[in-house]
Amino acid sequence: MVHLQDVCKSFNVGLPNEIEILHHINFSLSRGEFCAVMGPSGSGKSTLLNIIGLLDRPTHGQLAITGEETTGLDDQALTRLRGHAIGFVFQHHHLLNAFTALENVMMPLLGAAGFPNASIEARAAELLDSVGLSAFATQPSGSLSGGQQQRVAVARALAMNPALLLADEPTGNLDSKSADAVFDLLRRVSREQGTTVLFVTHNPELATRCDKTIQVVDGRVI
Repeated sequence: MVHLQDVCKSFNVGLPNEIEILHHINFSLSRGEFCAVMGPSGSGKSTLLNIIGLLDRPTHGQLAITGEETTGLDDQALTRLRGHAIGFVFQHHHLLNAFTALENVMMPLLGAAGFPNASIEARAAELLDSVGLSAFATQPSGSLSGGQQQRVAVARALAMNPALLLADEPTGNLDSKSADAVFDLLRRVSREQGTTVLFVTHNPELATRCDKTIQVVDGRVI
């Protein structure tokens, strides 16, 4: 599902202040695998996630997503692959507070279809039900609790049935009970739908509940 071979990432390339952030990263993830990424702040975890999520390009090395080598793809092809194969959940939910929970979940589907229809609304309602929030579908997302908002964000990330779900500290802003609920939701999605999940966290207790853990220190997988 994910394969990185000798991936490096530098900034300010060719300038006197050029700096390499990621150094020769190699690892693979299988379909349905649930993997934690841990490491101190500034270790390169978010840069790594941005590269795997096709939001940034490696300076060197190869990255394959769902078996497709991405290094030679142009921006349009990367956008297409990212939109259909990858879902994102961030530490901040990034919901549109003026829109309802249902409308927020519909957003990726609207982007793909170009216009609303009954099947899009039905799909969004199904996803909200799967995260236990069908009773809050018509409520503005800004009126929901932090844990509820993050569950809406998970439902939105699953709208396009992505093969890969990237979660960048999705429980970092939540209390322990809400954090457990969001983690358990992601774990259930992985098991029931075969979704590969890469989960960045500073919480060692949550990491022990993953299939495996990747430790990143000073831009290297150790």
